[in-house]
Amino acid sequence: MPSSVSSNTLDPNTPVIVGVGQASERLTDDDYRGLCEADLASRAVETALADTGVTVPSVAAELDTIVGVRTFEESTPMSSSPLGRPDNMPRAVAKRIGIDPRSAVLGVTGGQTPQSLLTEFAGTIAAGRSSAVLLFGAEVMSTVRHLMATTVDDARPDFTEQVGGQLDDRGFDIAGLTTHQEAKHGLLSPVAQYAVLENARRHRIGLPRDRYSAAMGELFAPMSQVAAENPHAAAPTARSARELVTVSETNRVVADPFTRFIVARDQVNQAAAVVVMSVQTAHQLGIDPSRWVFLHGHADTRERPLMQRPDLSTGPAAPAAVRHALAVADIDLDDVRHLDIYSCFPIAVFNVIDPLGIAPDDPRGLTLTGGLPFFGGPGNNYSMHAIAEAVDRCRGERDSFALVVANGGILSKTSVGVYSTRPVEWSPDDSSGVQERLDSASPVRTSDYADGPATLEAFTVLPGRDGARKGIVVGRLGSGRRFVATVNTDDEPMFDLLATDDPIGTDIYVRSSANANRVFTDRAAMLRRHPPTAPAFRSSYEHVEVRRDGHLLEVTINRPDARNALHPAANAELDEIFDAYFADPELWVAILTGAGDKAFSAGNDLAQTSGAGLAVPQNGFAGLTARRSMPKPVIAAVNGFALGGGCEIALACHIVVADERATFGLPEVKVGLAALAGGLVRLPAAVGGALARDMILTGRRLDAAAALAAGLVSRVAPAGEVMGLARTVAGEILAASPTSVRESLRAMETAAAIPDEIEAIEATSAAMDSLLVSKDTIEGITAFVTKRPPRWTGR
Repeated sequence: MPSSVSSNTLDPNTPVIVGVGQASERLTDDDYRGLCEADLASRAVETALADTGVTVPSVAAELDTIVGVRTFEESTPMSSSPLGRPDNMPRAVAKRIGIDPRSAVLGVTGGQTPQSLLTEFAGTIAAGRSSAVLLFGAEVMSTVRHLMATTVDDARPDFTEQVGGQLDDRGFDIAGLTTHQEAKHGLLSPVAQYAVLENARRHRIGLPRDRYSAAMGELFAPMSQVAAENPHAAAPTARSARELVTVSETNRVVADPFTRFIVARDQVNQAAAVVVMSVQTAHQLGIDPSRWVFLHGHADTRERPLMQRPDLSTGPAAPAAVRHALAVADIDLDDVRHLDIYSCFPIAVFNVIDPLGIAPDDPRGLTLTGGLPFFGGPGNNYSMHAIAEAVDRCRGERDSFALVVANGGILSKTSVGVYSTRPVEWSPDDSSGVQERLDSASPVRTSDYADGPATLEAFTVLPGRDGARKGIVVGRLGSGRRFVATVNTDDEPMFDLLATDDPIGTDIYVRSSANANRVFTDRAAMLRRHPPTAPAFRSSYEHVEVRRDGHLLEVTINRPDARNALHPAANAELDEIFDAYFADPELWVAILTGAGDKAFSAGNDLAQTSGAGLAVPQNGFAGLTARRSMPKPVIAAVNGFALGGGCEIALACHIVVADERATFGLPEVKVGLAALAGGLVRLPAAVGGALARDMILTGRRLDAAAALAAGLVSRVAPAGEVMGLARTVAGEILAASPTSVRESLRAMETAAAIPDEIEAIEATSAAMDSLLVSKDTIEGITAFVTKRPPRWTGR
């Protein structure tokens, strides 16, 4: 136990919590008013100010900073506020209590933020940069959903409010919480992501389904009893362990293995607030030291992105944060009397108590509020309610310690606080040493396009209301790379496998496509659904024109009204066409161009890919930008704009010729994107780093003459004659040995991957081995000696 310190001898800047408050309303309450966020928040704030024991105006007048927890309505770029909201929520709340603080702050997204913000601003006070801070958060999701469902547009209230003023908006800070592969396969919602982790944990500890289900119920049943006694709980009903996990009409399965009763309840109207200030300010205001609660220990840690974690069944950052916070507080876990462990899903609790040796039925209990499924999960703000309860418990039991564990994302971010009325100096610790140890673990490499034998690593099945099921699988290839995949909706054998007691560790088979990776019970099952077909040309295409002329293939993107921009269907056709070209021994050279004279290609057709923007073939835009090998030459005949993905397609080709009116550019940064289809790699190699950075970071465009001077194109044609020039270049290639051309391309590809120049040159000599046994080599030498044109066979 830490030694006692008198409140009179503390550093005057020592931070101390002096007031907490909560507010709530349920749709079934007799006095339900349907308050907006700012109004409900101000109720909690007024309660917190009054909780100091001195007059509300005197405390409010000392507040120099107001800090808001970000609500769910503004937690991602895709979220919205259907009933409107203030443009500056912290100052909207400040206005309601009659203050105009020096600084207003809006925190980042995540359930860790109530604790991490309190830790941050306690440190700000300790450093003398602030004297009194108000933190608050509020959610009215229940009211918004109720009004959207039960009222017509003109009868709905408008919560919009123009407040203005200074605001330090921290942004979302959600990078890494979801990857494009998780989004592509529907592994987006927390319930699906946590279900995958939960099933991974069940496999690790070796419990059958029924026993694990019972364990989840046994973990959460005591929390429901706490919620039943909490006046602010959204669902104040005590339930038995069996009732929580028994499937019924009101307790449906939301994602294997979760029933509705054991996941966070987000339909709530709840708010909480905390007032923290310096000891000096608290003394000046005459706040009774018996109401002071100190932050003895704190820690903040982060996990790697979900798909990179070494073990999906556990998140070591959370228990590491708890251990560190206790070390900062200089106490042991046994010294803690009150616990509140973030409980959005069972694994969030198990992930903390397992490694710390806390029993699920610990007599201290694992929640102070009633837990997120029962008390409620008010967006990012749950743990501020936990902090408020912790403060009350510490005041009621002098010198006791309370531990609050706050979780954000998918076990992604953990913030921990240790509280007590026992006076203590501030401990300035940033958890950096702990984070360094966590980051030292090697991340798992992932595969966007997975093919071949694999092992099932984790999974979930989400039932649809129409009876359809969505199966999501995380697996490992033989290389160790991790992938996400889905199950065909009618693949009964695969769903039967996922319904077994423990499918994890089973051998499966995965096949990639532009839309998704799909898993099957084995290769034979995959082949039954997707019989192999040899690459071949169709008689016609919808978005592309194809013309054969001897050994030459001409491919024209035929979407002139869209500036030949590519959508999923056009990409799929081009991918198929180039598969056929590279497989056809009678085709030796290909030309790619765009229909009309306005554009080669304007890249990705954003207007038609908003719902399927991730459906790009494994070989990339046009079937070229990510193709691992292009064994035969492709000439880009650029006739107009080659922008974004269009420029990247041209860069992927072996030779680029341009109309004198052509324009090249990578303007992705101007629309919030990036040139990720090869432009960031190939453009610097083509034109040099300085010019490439200029083009990539500003969206600068080059005309044909500038592109020629920079080395982006090799030849420029007069206006309207680029196809003639491309055919001339193709003819020159066709006059050469096709075998020599292919071997030269292969040797250049090999050498490009070898940094040492001499080693690269030595590697290219392997081409001679192929040329020595080639009929074309013999024909070429014979024709040269006999002074006749060679007759190439391509062999």
